[in-house]
Amino acid sequence: MAATGRSGAGTNQEDVRRHNLGTALSHVHRAGRISRAELTARMGLNRSTIAGLVAELESLGLADQAAPTGIRIGAGRPSVDVKARPGAYVLAVDLRVDGLTVARVGIGGVVRARASGPIPADHDPEATAASVVDLLRLVVKDVEPGAALVGVGVGVPGIIRAEDGLVRLAPNLGWHDVPFAKLLAESIGSVGMPVLGNDADLGALSEHLRGAGVGVEDLVYLSGEVGVGAGVIVGGRKLEGAGGYAGEIGHMPFVPDGKLCHCGARGCWETEIGALAIALAVGCPPERIGALGEFLEGVHESTPELSIVAGHLGRGLAGAVNLLNPRVVVLGGYLRSLFPLVQKEVEAELAIHALIATREQVLVTLPGLGGDSVLHGAAELAFEALLADPVGCLASACFDVDAALAG
Repeated sequence: MAATGRSGAGTNQEDVRRHNLGTALSHVHRAGRISRAELTARMGLNRSTIAGLVAELESLGLADQAAPTGIRIGAGRPSVDVKARPGAYVLAVDLRVDGLTVARVGIGGVVRARASGPIPADHDPEATAASVVDLLRLVVKDVEPGAALVGVGVGVPGIIRAEDGLVRLAPNLGWHDVPFAKLLAESIGSVGMPVLGNDADLGALSEHLRGAGVGVEDLVYLSGEVGVGAGVIVGGRKLEGAGGYAGEIGHMPFVPDGKLCHCGARGCWETEIGALAIALAVGCPPERIGALGEFLEGVHESTPELSIVAGHLGRGLAGAVNLLNPRVVVLGGYLRSLFPLVQKEVEAELAIHALIATREQVLVTLPGLGGDSVLHGAAELAFEALLADPVGCLASACFDVDAALAG
């Protein structure tokens, strides 16, 4: 039997306390506002322990107690509420082939400030990092005094090596083995090392936590931009694959000897349903592809050319539905603007090609977070360290972000 002593017991107790503190903060973060009674029920701890955890979150500047909403759990008076406080925030980046969007996001997923801008035309990694930093400076100008920056999350349309943020392949950016996390970290100094994630994975994460997939354990988020990728939630957990690269559904072989894809192969699914294919079908000029979503808003009915794209979308979705058996498929990116125009055609193809057993369980829908799914997913990625260990994360947080980004 292993020996135990005061130091070991103390360490274990401290670990348990920090774990419970992070769990309590996670519930507050997910809900934005939650009663202490609900926290007690969800965590299975006694009321005095929950009261202590809430008090510590208050002392850390992460939560406030507020008058009850009047909702009861059990007998007696309504419980005091716990709500998120803007004492900590993250910076989120949605890096797309056609532009950049950044945001300052507080606990509870509240966007406090945002800015958008162009991406360098040649997608040069160093110039792209500099453009990101320029936008980040804009969103931190009015940050609350004493607030702590606890992370930076970046969504990238490519295959990311999670441990160091190396972009193994982002074909539509022309990136191969680009150390983008390191490049960005060199530009933001003491803000810390950014965390990178695949854009579709982040879209799936945010829609699962805050959007169309809340309460859904099996979900596919299809990111339709210049390229196409999928984020997959199975049993409430992200599907990663052996190297963390699962979900590159846009490079599924679809048309034998078809169009040349940016990845170097021919006939990938994204060559038939990506931005270029949609733009050709609706007559969007090449110079306006970056604003394809806005262009589609001016299209009010399907065309024969668009019906062909819809057919490819429906057949590909049928394959994904047969393979993964999701409850919800969320169509993001440009597909969000396309789907209302071709919903009947897509559903008709799905009915033909999807198995009855899987088809009758799935809902194909639009993002609950609109065009911000990836941005919110990047924020959730950046918050993970704080939610895992609030005390430890705050100890290394940046409290003078203006100086860190001063350049």
